[in-house]
Amino acid sequence: MKIAILFGKFEGYEAYPGDHLAAQESAEAALGGQTPTKGRRGGGLHTEAKKKKKAKKPRKTDVESIGDALRELGHEPSLFAIDGRPQTLARLARSDADLFFNLVESYNGDDTMEMHFCAYLDLIGRRYTGAGPQGSYLAMDKVVAKAILRAHGLYSPYAAVADHGRADIAQDVQFPLIVKPTAEDASKGIDAGAVVRSVKELLERVAYVQEEFNSPALIEEFIEGREIYAAVLGNDPPEALPLIELDLSKLPDDMPRIAGYEVKFDESTEAYRKTKSAPAKDLGEDEIAEIQRTAVVAFRALKLRDYARLDLRLAENGRAYVIEANPNPWLDPIAEFAMAVKESGRSYTQMIEAIVASAMRR
Repeated sequence: MKIAILFGKFEGYEAYPGDHLAAQESAEAALGGQTPTKGRRGGGLHTEAKKKKKAKKPRKTDVESIGDALRELGHEPSLFAIDGRPQTLARLARSDADLFFNLVESYNGDDTMEMHFCAYLDLIGRRYTGAGPQGSYLAMDKVVAKAILRAHGLYSPYAAVADHGRADIAQDVQFPLIVKPTAEDASKGIDAGAVVRSVKELLERVAYVQEEFNSPALIEEFIEGREIYAAVLGNDPPEALPLIELDLSKLPDDMPRIAGYEVKFDESTEAYRKTKSAPAKDLGEDEIAEIQRTAVVAFRALKLRDYARLDLRLAENGRAYVIEANPNPWLDPIAEFAMAVKESGRSYTQMIEAIVASAMRR
């Protein structure tokens, strides 16, 4: 089967500090000098690197790893860069690929266009992996997602939305709070300053989010607890995989326990170096079952498909709060999703096989 791997490429973006730039050189020939990369953790971006540094031993990118797995499965993979040009979309419509493995998470640098790109694939009648436009939208719009999750009986932190002095949603919230843009991913707008403990800090952070991201500010109660990632694979039925935990216990004392920008992407920081993901330990069977049930319900409620990762906080009272949904999470072999797959007894190639099979059955 011919499978085209779609990835985003655009001019003028700002690369994440500490991206594995060395890993790109090994793929430059295949991509004409432009290689998709991704940050360390999270839902993230598949984009090109801005500068190079000398490679010690290039590590394969997620795109290369997916291509290798597809070849091992007997498919014919190819690479297709989505660069924001209309002629590229026209060329995409003429592609003879049987399936698109969709890694596009923005269009010409605009994250909000992810759902529109999926809709374009639907309009031209092409099969592709991962979330459709509905799932992409619901995962991106945190306010709408929270309402849907609560309607399905799941826990999500109480919240309010501030938009230049107007409150669109106003639940009773208590300090400490975390403030973030309502429609961003990859931890954009979330750093140590996102957690506020006074009215003064709250007003300053809301103003920062509105000015920096041109977005309403989502103000959530900050849930103290363990950072748990629940991967879900397949559709009929969705399968919750073994749980992965991002250990935040060794963060500096002056930093809140959140998976912010420093933790996920900035290799130059102490926060990055002192945190790691690993299979979750010391959880009871009932806790595991409830978190996995929550992940599957959220997966279905938010109209996700094929594969996704749900980010949760396990509070001290045992409640599992859904913090965020990540459609099409990073599929690098070292990422949390692949880690969960390995814990389930599958290989990386079997994971890619399952994603392809799910997409083809739809």
